[in-house]
Amino acid sequence: MSPRPMARSGRFNAGLVTAVGVVLLAVSVVTAITFGPADLGVGQVWSVLASRLHLAGDPGLTTLQVAMVWQLRLPRVLLAAACGASLSICGVIMQSLLRNPLAEPYLLGVSSGASTGAVLVLVLGVGSALGLSGGAFVGALGAFAIMLALAGLAGGTTDKIVLAGVAVTQGFSALTSFIIMVGADANTTRGVLYWLMGSLASASWTDVAQTAAGFAVIMVLALGMAGSLDAFTFGERQAASLGVAVRRTRVTLLVLTALLTAVVVASSGAIGFVGLVLPHMARMLVGSRHRGVLPVSAVLGAIFLLWADTIARSAFAPLEVPVGVITAMVGVPVFAVLLSRRRGSR
Repeated sequence: MSPRPMARSGRFNAGLVTAVGVVLLAVSVVTAITFGPADLGVGQVWSVLASRLHLAGDPGLTTLQVAMVWQLRLPRVLLAAACGASLSICGVIMQSLLRNPLAEPYLLGVSSGASTGAVLVLVLGVGSALGLSGGAFVGALGAFAIMLALAGLAGGTTDKIVLAGVAVTQGFSALTSFIIMVGADANTTRGVLYWLMGSLASASWTDVAQTAAGFAVIMVLALGMAGSLDAFTFGERQAASLGVAVRRTRVTLLVLTALLTAVVVASSGAIGFVGLVLPHMARMLVGSRHRGVLPVSAVLGAIFLLWADTIARSAFAPLEVPVGVITAMVGVPVFAVLLSRRRGSR
């Protein structure tokens, strides 16, 4: 059987695809940390890693060069992978729960709420003790709580959740724009807009630990509920007939998705298209069963965002482009190709 029909029919083994993806991810991490504007060779970068991992002795580099690799490049690469994997599995969950191929993590209003929280801290100094990430996280949770309340008042059905998410997104986006317009000077506006388009420039080991931990917990929980996600793809009535507690499962998964998305946005800003495109690509490779789609989507998302950020920080040096710009530039044509292939396979 040729590879093309296999890809279309989703007959690749999910375990094999995941294993190959993990290997490619590991190679990508090791390779991506060698890219950067500093005059460091590949051998020097690897010697720093070997030394820090106690696999070799002193790399013979300056303290600044060691810090550049260990404190700047490696956390950024790992954070990109963690954020990409997180956004991708959130997209899988959202598209299943809402039965909407255009659903993505930011549909819940989390991103716009996080943006408002971050702008309040940066521009007005409100909650400055929380810091940028803390303000963004609180804003994200606040927006999600409002969305849940609106959806609940409207009946709590799938279409009401989508409409409430759109309303909250638009409302918080307008509030963010208003705060920037009345309170920010030119320099602050530039910094805020850069963050709003998605940036991993301020990555730290703390961000890596928080995002990776959030991803690991929610990935395990989502895999445990993979059967329920499979049932949701056939509709709420069918899911209920299969013994799924529809309302409780939906709220639980929405809360988990919102929490993980809030963690990601707090550390990286709003990075679009990862949670929209990669779940579709995973389904084309391994079919629609979520026990396979979730890990494959996570690996694909990690690799995609890792290389998108590598391009963002290296391709236009010394200028650094927000990674959200790169994901959109790549994501739009890729999504168009996926749509055309899906139509052609019917």
